[in-house]
Amino acid sequence: MSDDRRDLIAQLKNRALVYLEVFDVLSEEFGAARAESLLARAIERRGRSAGRALAQFAPADFDGLCKAFLKGVPGEGALFAPELRRCDADGIEIQFHACPLKDAWEEAGLAPDRRATLCRIAGRVDKGMFEGAGFAIDNRTWTPGAQGCCFLAIRRA
Repeated sequence: MSDDRRDLIAQLKNRALVYLEVFDVLSEEFGAARAESLLARAIERRGRSAGRALAQFAPADFDGLCKAFLKGVPGEGALFAPELRRCDADGIEIQFHACPLKDAWEEAGLAPDRRATLCRIAGRVDKGMFEGAGFAIDNRTWTPGAQGCCFLAIRRA
């Protein structure tokens, strides 16, 4: 593994641990439900900002959107292992088979339900990004017992 790839994995895992610390601090102050809502809202807002770069593909250039999105996946896809299941005139479906963020939470010893909560929160970046670009998205994040990670289904808004 190259030093660049190791550094990128370390950065992504650090981001995951920052999410965990922020979630825990917010939970102490406001309770877990409110903490999830606040952190998810902030992450979605960041996604909306990033989504502006993809707005050129709205409302229905799914081929262009797919190419641009997959090109921007950190580590050129090697770290998240995206599987393009569909890209046609009706939309895009992508299954991610790996996630350094989820790996970091597992390595930190978090119970599956806490990992699932943090996956839901982190997944809001995709919701914000695609909605901010002018598309609709169904993001099914990892749940205990599931294989892989997020499944994204992007459609016309």
